[in-house]
Amino acid sequence: MPITPAQKTAIEEVIVAILSVTAPRGKRHLAAIFMDLVDRAEWPEYYEIIPEPRCLKNIQTGVAKGRYKEATDVYTDLSLVFWNALFYNESGSQIALDAKTLKTLLETEWRKRLVLPATRSSPPPSSAQKVHGVVNDAEQEPKKEVPSTKATPAPPTPAAPPAAELPAPTAPAARIITPAPANSVVQPTASTSGSTDVEVDVVTPDSDEQESDAMAFQAERDPQSEEIVKQLEKGLPRFPGFGEEGWMADVNPDRYSDIVHALKTHKDIIGNRLAVCLESVPEESSPALHLSSTAPISLKQIEVRVHVHFKLMVTLLPFTQTRARHKMYKSAKDFDLDMARLFEKARRWHDPATEAYGRTLLLQRLYQDLTSPNPPAPPYISSTNFASLRAGPGNVKPVHRSDSEGVPNVTTYRVLTRDRTFVEDLNYKGWKIKVADWVHLANPDDPSRPIIGHVFKCWVSDEVEKKGQPGITVAWYYRPEQTFHPANKQFWGGEVFKTSHFADHPVEDIIEKIACQFTARHIRGRPRPPYWYVGFPLYVCDSRYNDRERTFVKLKNWNSCIPEEVRQSAEFMPIYPFERMVYPVRLPSPFLVRGAGKGAVKGPGGIISTPPDQQHQGDGPSGGDDGVGERGTASTKLNGPSARTIAPGTTASRYSSPYRQLHSTYSQQQQVSQRAAGPDRSVVSAAGGLTAIGGSGQVEKLPPETAKLFDRDPETNEVLWFAAPPLNMSRAKGPQHSLTYLQFLAAKRKRVSEGENDDEMECDDGDAAAAKTQHPTKRARVSVPPTVTETICQAWKELSPAEAASILSSFSS
Repeated sequence: MPITPAQKTAIEEVIVAILSVTAPRGKRHLAAIFMDLVDRAEWPEYYEIIPEPRCLKNIQTGVAKGRYKEATDVYTDLSLVFWNALFYNESGSQIALDAKTLKTLLETEWRKRLVLPATRSSPPPSSAQKVHGVVNDAEQEPKKEVPSTKATPAPPTPAAPPAAELPAPTAPAARIITPAPANSVVQPTASTSGSTDVEVDVVTPDSDEQESDAMAFQAERDPQSEEIVKQLEKGLPRFPGFGEEGWMADVNPDRYSDIVHALKTHKDIIGNRLAVCLESVPEESSPALHLSSTAPISLKQIEVRVHVHFKLMVTLLPFTQTRARHKMYKSAKDFDLDMARLFEKARRWHDPATEAYGRTLLLQRLYQDLTSPNPPAPPYISSTNFASLRAGPGNVKPVHRSDSEGVPNVTTYRVLTRDRTFVEDLNYKGWKIKVADWVHLANPDDPSRPIIGHVFKCWVSDEVEKKGQPGITVAWYYRPEQTFHPANKQFWGGEVFKTSHFADHPVEDIIEKIACQFTARHIRGRPRPPYWYVGFPLYVCDSRYNDRERTFVKLKNWNSCIPEEVRQSAEFMPIYPFERMVYPVRLPSPFLVRGAGKGAVKGPGGIISTPPDQQHQGDGPSGGDDGVGERGTASTKLNGPSARTIAPGTTASRYSSPYRQLHSTYSQQQQVSQRAAGPDRSVVSAAGGLTAIGGSGQVEKLPPETAKLFDRDPETNEVLWFAAPPLNMSRAKGPQHSLTYLQFLAAKRKRVSEGENDDEMECDDGDAAAAKTQHPTKRARVSVPPTVTETICQAWKELSPAEAASILSSFSS
């Protein structure tokens, strides 16, 4: 987004604030040493360590001349001036202390100005900290940063190049973090008899992903990949806004006030007022949130407009004139649109899966009930968080299995067709929903984790009780925390899993439109509009999850997962391509405390300890407990013949909680009884096994800066290696001698065969005869007659002094 005049003024104020800071004692300006670039001739090593130097004077000039296209780029250059100084100089040096002070001031001054976009406080991808792999205490990714009483940081905006600073003694040693490649062990799965034609499993089983001892998870992308994603998304079209259809019907204006009052006063069962999540959202709309409108919006503003509409309070008129262009809502659509924008903003402001995010979605679902043709009567109490279904993913009974736990009769294994009229699309709250769209739906079990649904049918009910009510039939996709999986299983960032569950939802369950890509396209680009816009939630699907057997099956035929109406489409969900493939980050199980970040997730899924293909043989003929630990925890059941092999001395708690201790060596991995069919193509096996190479101490991991230069397996993220070139490749010939040299060798062999020997050393003239006698085959040395000069010199030496004197006197006379 181009820098506006207001943003330019704010940026100049920030720079002036930085330049005017002085030391506590004296008049030394802290920014003076950062004004100019480091002298390349005096400090050449600085330019070898710092990727892209910057200085304050160049940044100030660039802003004045309009060289920056975005305000975030200015912030990146300013912050990296100080990041570079912190990296290059010793932490206790005066330069480093000044840089830290100015960096903090920059962040504070930037946040004060509402017109400036949200920024990151961690080093950008191209900074020295990231390039050299140095872990910094300040590298916590902040959240969205629009100034308000809520101190929640902003989503990381991929930044521009780093900045340059005054050099100090020497750069600190870089610590390289080397993620270990994941060794996949494919486990066979049970057949999926009883599935519908849409749900037929069409691929071979996926792996359970047995990991090595150094299970390092790629928690964020490498800087180059992050920059590629940023550059692509920067140029993508923005969401044009909500449509004109699907809004609430006109009602008495008093109804607006009742709805707002119901939302503001609604409390949960323990008395917490949920509207705090909406009130904490600032009125100003930051461009970093990628909203449908950048106009200010807040719950307070909507409430004031509602009151002015029918009360016309004189004391509020000046306030409303400064907050809104209109003093009242002219129609129910205007009120509904403002509420839709408010909920959209709150969804982007709060982090997904947090309590505030869940409360936002719960209030949105309540609001959609209140604005429906048949609104509920107060008090507004619901055992399903106002969702239409009795249970959500992970808590419903698996299809085709009657002896397992879960809520029955919530989902089906196929699309139902009775008592409904199918339509091409539906309009609801400005969203146009059609077949093959992806949506977030209200989750009755956990509002903070909305159901991910793929629309297979749009319909209008023909049932007597629900005559004319629109709805959709979707295929459910499970999140990792809604599945049962081994503790060492890795997941893509944002990964979800196709299931055999189909469910009918009324349109009131729809939270928002989203997008989900299958892996083959997700690593190559981003969906084109209208399938996805920047800022919309985006997921990736790589596998199918069978909740009967609790197994994962890799999907290879994506057509089996999409509605029949779009299977023949030549270009379903086309993409804007990256310049190269970009893989999602890899994360551990959400049930592990370390993997979850702030704490272990509690969900309907859990950690299992038995191989998926043995779970149904666990504790009895019916499958029973199947060797599964407690739901939603990291506990592990290790008893029974089907338990996994664990390192000696490893307890159940150690096995389930610290993921680094799951399988400590390659030799322990080889003890896993169930392995995939087919040859073991690991590097260790190719070298003759762990014993042949001298033990696990000889195994080293490729550092990420080396691994990123090679193609990697999209499933395991391992570097692809080959023991030999393809058989049909022409092999290079060995070195050959020239014809001249070959002729020389032939002549030499001929001389040797004729009695001559070129290998004997030559002798002096005096020894020639002896050498000839001792070695009859030795060639006589050829004598060269002396020159005239040599003869005269030799004769002169043989003359006596008297003869020489007479000769000289004759010449002189």
